[in-house]
Amino acid sequence: MFRNVRGSKVRFLLAFVLFFTSVLLPAGQHVSAAPGFAKGADISWVPSMEAQGYKWKDKNGVQRDIIDILKKDYQINSVRIRVFVNPSNDYGNGYMNKDRAASLAQRAKNAGMSVMLTLHYSDSWADPGKQTKPAAWKNYTFQQLMDAVWNHTRDVMTTMQSKGVTPDWVQIGNETNNGMLWEDGKASVNMKNYAWLVNTGHNAVKSISNGTKTMVHLANGDDNALFVWNIGGLINNGANFDMIAMSLYPSASGWNTAVTKTVNNAKDMINRYGKEIMISEIGMDNNQAAAGKSFVAAMKNQIRNLPGGKGKGVFYWEPQATPGYNAGYTKGAWQSNMMPTATMEGFID
Repeated sequence: MFRNVRGSKVRFLLAFVLFFTSVLLPAGQHVSAAPGFAKGADISWVPSMEAQGYKWKDKNGVQRDIIDILKKDYQINSVRIRVFVNPSNDYGNGYMNKDRAASLAQRAKNAGMSVMLTLHYSDSWADPGKQTKPAAWKNYTFQQLMDAVWNHTRDVMTTMQSKGVTPDWVQIGNETNNGMLWEDGKASVNMKNYAWLVNTGHNAVKSISNGTKTMVHLANGDDNALFVWNIGGLINNGANFDMIAMSLYPSASGWNTAVTKTVNNAKDMINRYGKEIMISEIGMDNNQAAAGKSFVAAMKNQIRNLPGGKGKGVFYWEPQATPGYNAGYTKGAWQSNMMPTATMEGFID
């Protein structure tokens, strides 16, 4: 079904028609072939950094477009782009509305890259510590909340397609360790509501592009108990989604152990649920570039070799960020002189 049982018959019929319409659309409206293995970067801060005058250099000190550097110098074939619902114009903590996200996605596609969308379902950051409803949705009933998720998801997808981009992957929420759209969708309080919200987002994506894969994304990729509880709870409550996504931000001294635990967790998710795995966020302190390079290479190689080809990619989070950007973020891979560290070389085969 394309909506949960609470959805109206009209919406069900609309989704049913849209599904078959999408199947019959010309090839240009379908998802282009995703890479066999995504070497990716979340570049969502690029538009706001460019608006502030940032310009990047390659390792030789030559100023170039950041997307060009990532692709040609570090073999990055995919980008990850977040979308807030009604964000402020704050460069670091908002800015990425559907239109700016679609323009960035178009740039990446024109460079030959695949695109992952991260739908935060919030006006600003959604993560394990906060899953705040958009202000406009604050007083919605649960049915209205599902309708809002449905409409917003479809709106973002159609905005992307208006720029000639059909995403290969869409995250239904971001780092939803304890669910999304609190309190209604808080997993520890109501796992079924969380599952129905995931279903609604999944079904909305599929109503636009049946070939796009949906993901549930949790932080703490090395925490198997969290994933068994969350992913297992979703599946036990009837949630539909295609892939499991993970984040991992280890220390320079502890990354080997963290990678081993994350890979073992991924293998367990495959064994339990048969889902494909994406590492959609990794990062390490900017001043630990040698360890960062080794960490990226190890994660890339071990995820690529997961059983059954179920490991589908690794994405570095905001590599183009310089030290101290946006209130002191220190896990980017560019220096204050706008030249890269060695970290991203871990993606090079």
